[in-house]
Amino acid sequence: MSAEPHLAPILADAPWLRAGGTARVLQLLGVDGEEARVVGGAVRNALLGLTPGDIDIATTARPEEVIRRAKAAGIKSVPTGIDHGTVTLVIDSHPYEVTTLREDTETFGRKAKVAFGRDWVKDAERRDFTMNGLSVDASGVVYDHVGGIADAKARRVRFIGDPDQRIAEDYLRILRFFRIHAAFGAGDPDRDGYLACIRGRAGLANLSAERVRMEMLKLLVAGGASAAVLAMAEGGLLQALTGGVAYTGPLSAMIAIERELGLTASSTRRLAALTVAVTEDAKRVAARLRLSNAETKALDSMGHRWWRFATKDEANGRRLLYRLGPERYHDRVLLGWARAGGDVTSTHWRALAELPQRWTAPKFPLKAADFIARGLAEGPALGHVLTLAEDAWLAADFPLDDAALATIADQAAARISRDERT
Repeated sequence: MSAEPHLAPILADAPWLRAGGTARVLQLLGVDGEEARVVGGAVRNALLGLTPGDIDIATTARPEEVIRRAKAAGIKSVPTGIDHGTVTLVIDSHPYEVTTLREDTETFGRKAKVAFGRDWVKDAERRDFTMNGLSVDASGVVYDHVGGIADAKARRVRFIGDPDQRIAEDYLRILRFFRIHAAFGAGDPDRDGYLACIRGRAGLANLSAERVRMEMLKLLVAGGASAAVLAMAEGGLLQALTGGVAYTGPLSAMIAIERELGLTASSTRRLAALTVAVTEDAKRVAARLRLSNAETKALDSMGHRWWRFATKDEANGRRLLYRLGPERYHDRVLLGWARAGGDVTSTHWRALAELPQRWTAPKFPLKAADFIARGLAEGPALGHVLTLAEDAWLAADFPLDDAALATIADQAAARISRDERT
């Protein structure tokens, strides 16, 4: 599969190669008989005119030599994956992951047995996709042994070598296939890769929840998430990942709504649209993907009676905004809108969604002292009367004038006194 490397310095003008920490690491590890190159996603992104992102560097120097040179240059080194040849160098508080060239000698799932090497072709051929198998040296020369440049220009995500073998080496590559396609691909997914993912889908059950979560959340905010997730659903891949029904229609609607409102893509909102119809769904998905506490609470809140927004007017919306707070209110409205069909021309849903921009909920103005002054003693009854008064205040649409507040306080206190007498 080897292709001749491109010898023209096609990234010679890339500023991140010419100066800063990347240039320093390449210079440090690219002399005295050793070679170093930036590999993977940063090269792909640069060729596509995108921000490089994380900088990963490969080198012929063995890990102990990387550490020795870093120490001599006054650079902090951290043996983050020393058994697999990875050392992280920290320059100006920025980490650079440096990995010695490797060859797989045995492969069993994710735990491949590797040997260090000096062959750039073999190192490229052990990677996942052709557009990720590129490398570039300090002068900007891009090396392509797997057809990655052509595939990157065509926005085609293609496995290196035999797709079934690449997937069997690590079943997370199924998810990565769709995630990379959603982020960088165009058109339909590569057919050979897609069919291999379907053939290998049983292996998804062996993946850790943490790894699935990471890839799923990245996939959901990629530019082509809607089409990629639909392709996954058609290939029978989603149930193994979420443990239940996947709602591709609401996901597409949520994406359209976010874009219409000019919102930053939210992985949590999109996950809710894809997987949550009721709060029980939120609990299942949270357990299946081992979501963080914050993510779990957000999904649970969105799944709680979102359908009520379909019939809510603005007055009801204000009461819910007061109860939920701006963030929880906004996300629940958007889920209700997405599950209602996501019609971006709907004035009803847009008005509810934009309510937090027009109105800020006031604080409940009555205090315990207001009821103690009316003869109530401290204790459970005081908490009860405050709840009754707050409910009445909300129903009256948040009045703040003294007369209205006095009436609400008098009526709540009278009700408590009446209840205590019966």
